Amino acid sequence: MASVLGNVIGFLQKIGIYDVVLPFLLTFTIVFAILEKTKILGSEDIEGKQYTKKNLNAMVAFVIGFLVIASGKLVEAITTVSANIIILLLLSVFFLMLVGTFFKSGEDVALTGWWRYLFMIIMFVGIVAIFLSAIKTDAGISWLQVMLNWISMFWTSTAVASIILIIGIIVFVWLMVSPPNWGKSEEENEKGKGGS
Repeated sequence: MASVLGNVIGFLQKIGIYDVVLPFLLTFTIVFAILEKTKILGSEDIEGKQYTKKNLNAMVAFVIGFLVIASGKLVEAITTVSANIIILLLLSVFFLMLVGTFFKSGEDVALTGWWRYLFMIIMFVGIVAIFLSAIKTDAGISWLQVMLNWISMFWTSTAVASIILIIGIIVFVWLMVSPPNWGKSEEENEKGKGGS
């Protein structure tokens, strides 16, 4: 038997809160924030102070928001991407919580040194994979699946083996050139440079 709150969520889904209102608000907010920050549509001078043209920015964001919700594919992609990015964010928070168990109380748990960049690369790859998984072809197959199928077809070819070898050599050379800075924070590296 469904709970009362479960029925409320089902009712909100039926009237289109998740398919229309939330994607519209998300798109409107992001586009409006970008327009306000970049001042692409210009600014106006009022009593010696520069202000963005909020009315133009709001109108453009409003139109783009409506154009997005008019496309069912875009709404589906936004919903899928948003849900998966939240999962990725939760995974990163859980990871940091687990890392924090190895630190004493009062120590900074933030990732420093090359760990931070490794974590950023993992997050970037995860976000790209989420976007490719959310966007589907006309046949209903995600672009991520198309790419994986293409790679699996040519996995044993000489070209793929050459690319893997070149990437391996680049990583190996990079690791051999920069080992003195491993595990050190940026502040420690600056102190080391200043003392030498």
